[in-house]
Amino acid sequence: MKLQKLVIGSLLLTVTAALAQDNVLVPGDNLVLQGIPQVPTALVEAIGRYTEFRRAAFLGWHPVRREVLIRTRFAETPQIHRVRAPGGDRTQLTFFADAVRGASYPPKGGDWFVFAKDSAGNEFYQLYRYDVETGASTLLTDGNSRNSNAVWSNGGDHLAYSSTRRNGKDTDLYIITPADPASDRLLARLDGSGWQTLDWSADDRRLLVLEFASINESALWLFDAATGEKTLLTPRGGPEPVSYGGGRFSKDGKGLYVTTDRDSEFHRLAYIDLATGQPAYLTDAIKWGVEDFTLSRDGKWLAFVTNEDGVSILRVMDMGTGGEKPLPKVPVGLISGLQWHANGADLGFTVETVRSPADAYSLNVDTGRLERWTYSETGGLQTDRFPDPELVRWTSFDGRTISGFLYRPPARFAGKRPVAMSIHGGPESQARPHFLARHNYWLNELGVALLYPNVRGSAGYGKTFLTLDNGTLREDSYKDIGALLDWTRTRPELDADRVMVFGTSYGGHMALAVGTRYGDRIRCLLDIVGISNIVTFLENTESYRRDLRRVEYGDERDPAMRAFLERIAPVNNAGKLTKPLFVVQGKNDPRVPLSEAEQMLSTARKNGAPVWYLMAQDEGHGFSKKKNADFLFYATVLFMQEYLLK
Repeated sequence: MKLQKLVIGSLLLTVTAALAQDNVLVPGDNLVLQGIPQVPTALVEAIGRYTEFRRAAFLGWHPVRREVLIRTRFAETPQIHRVRAPGGDRTQLTFFADAVRGASYPPKGGDWFVFAKDSAGNEFYQLYRYDVETGASTLLTDGNSRNSNAVWSNGGDHLAYSSTRRNGKDTDLYIITPADPASDRLLARLDGSGWQTLDWSADDRRLLVLEFASINESALWLFDAATGEKTLLTPRGGPEPVSYGGGRFSKDGKGLYVTTDRDSEFHRLAYIDLATGQPAYLTDAIKWGVEDFTLSRDGKWLAFVTNEDGVSILRVMDMGTGGEKPLPKVPVGLISGLQWHANGADLGFTVETVRSPADAYSLNVDTGRLERWTYSETGGLQTDRFPDPELVRWTSFDGRTISGFLYRPPARFAGKRPVAMSIHGGPESQARPHFLARHNYWLNELGVALLYPNVRGSAGYGKTFLTLDNGTLREDSYKDIGALLDWTRTRPELDADRVMVFGTSYGGHMALAVGTRYGDRIRCLLDIVGISNIVTFLENTESYRRDLRRVEYGDERDPAMRAFLERIAPVNNAGKLTKPLFVVQGKNDPRVPLSEAEQMLSTARKNGAPVWYLMAQDEGHGFSKKKNADFLFYATVLFMQEYLLK
């Protein structure tokens, strides 16, 4: 009887534990949690639809057939899929635990394509050949270094790419024949980590290569594809730096099409004559920056995208007349990934709007027909009701006008609304109208207003604005957020006493800095893979990134700069951080290392304020796996309910 009672008692305990587990979400073993309460399954069910969305990015055309490769997610991570007609089935081709980043066919033949993939978010990308008939993948690179910026030769037999293989820091140029992995060879040893191939000449004897020093300074070079001998094409030095973005050889090989901010605040399309080196500007009449372009193989059409107050505008130039081709209306949003089909008429690209995730589109310039190739799911949500953002402006401490985008909750939420303020990363990035993904739940179900500022240092507003936070000017960007916090008090629909500041990467750094400076004006902070001390960040980020980041933040090896950066570091001012803090980190992050989160946690906990921590052991710079991203979002909603909404 006693044994029977023990067995029954054990069964009851097991059933009770099972029921308890059924009421809460059990996190994966890959996640490390500290301070985070259990996530009720009821919350998971309530949020559910907002996590069930996909994105589809256009990657490239088949070299012969009118079909495309896209990147989308069916399971945990984005993989390569094939779509054979507009609106057709998405056939998954790759099946890896880690996300696949890109793929392209050679210009001739469609028996295989090359794609890139890293491991657990470490960003040490490897190149692989995917054989269409067998589905087999063959490693092309060394398996250890970071390999990037692969560009096909016009003949389709060679691939030029950059690699850190030699010393882990400098990006040398390599050439490989993907059909024969043993053909891989070093073309040129180079100093610096900003080298990337842009294009091959029509005869495949020369390479156009960009040397990137910073977002404000770069140079163009010609390399002999056989010997690696290089020739500088664009001037260096001078009274102010010049930036180049993208480059294509003209059809006759006598010149280059590039974008540059030479003699301008914004990037303009230009033609550079190789004989004289002189640029002729093609878009003077457009008072906005050109951010992407591509030339059709026959040289007849040049498609490009301008960034106009954060909105992408697609344009196509007739290279015979220099005039713009009238185009059908493209959905208002963000346009990227321009690529011409070999037929010279079909232009493929990706479009993302506030009401739809990214999807693949094409435009036929001969017929004017716009076609949508993918229709990404949105969890059954009525996205047509999602609001357009309002472009807002405020005056900062020095009289400069700063802008951003404000999303208002539905009208059913009465009274002043709490605010979630998202600061973008980069810092040379830009908040733009986009699909808010999971954050639509905050807006539509929690009634939280979303505010996306573009502080000084953001892209899209000219090269002068871009440099206003460099080096010892860093604190001025913090002050822009201080002015924004003041501005929220002037808006009757916003509750300035309930503000959460959050961001990813540099945006996480900004959130921490705001918390140490304006803690009396905020409720809580969410820091995702953020920098807690620029000095230790520069010392510990991967070596191939270090010099490029020093141009933006300052050189920590200089005693005066080091002292300044140490003085403003959030981790060194954490005694002023008295509001609840949620820190999120990927263990394998090569950009902002795990140590940045660990030192912030150690210091912040001494203040006695609530500190939550979530670390994923299989992620890098942000969470790319769906189950990890979902759990982060569930925990964030709990954090907001506890510290922002109450």
